[in-house]
Amino acid sequence: MRDGENDLTVGGKAAGDPIVVEGQVIDGTGEPLRDVLLEIWQANAQGRYNHPADDSDRELDENFRGFGRALTDAEGRYRFVTIKPGAVPADGNQWQAPHIAFSIFAAGLTRRLVTRLYFPGEDANETDPALSGIPEGDRARLVGQTVDGGDTTVRFDIVLQGDNETPFFED
Repeated sequence: MRDGENDLTVGGKAAGDPIVVEGQVIDGTGEPLRDVLLEIWQANAQGRYNHPADDSDRELDENFRGFGRALTDAEGRYRFVTIKPGAVPADGNQWQAPHIAFSIFAAGLTRRLVTRLYFPGEDANETDPALSGIPEGDRARLVGQTVDGGDTTVRFDIVLQGDNETPFFED
């Protein structure tokens, strides 16, 4: 992994509301997991992915990568510097709520785990097609928590198994 891969903003030049996404990866017993590789993929502030498959007319931000990587430290902590993503279209006439997709790679996993971070207070969370497919009692574990009452840092802990397991999506 190269330095700076956890900063999707090209040194703070990306358009949109800057945020920090941080959290901890823990196992089913509550122990932090070190050296877990997290990859994130997200749309820019206008709701466009920096990917050839996104041929929408929404503006592409040359200062926003849309993809990042981070390794957890000895306490299982990770940190990304990014922007709050815009809503993206879903099948039909639906829209997906602003979200960040996570892939998790760790020792002992035979395949990557995939989950999403949604943002607190988003009206679109109620109608997001992927979030609506999660049992109602589990949805809150996909919504990050703001830190210190602000909206510039969002905490998203990932629990790999057990009672508080983060909901994961099919790959």
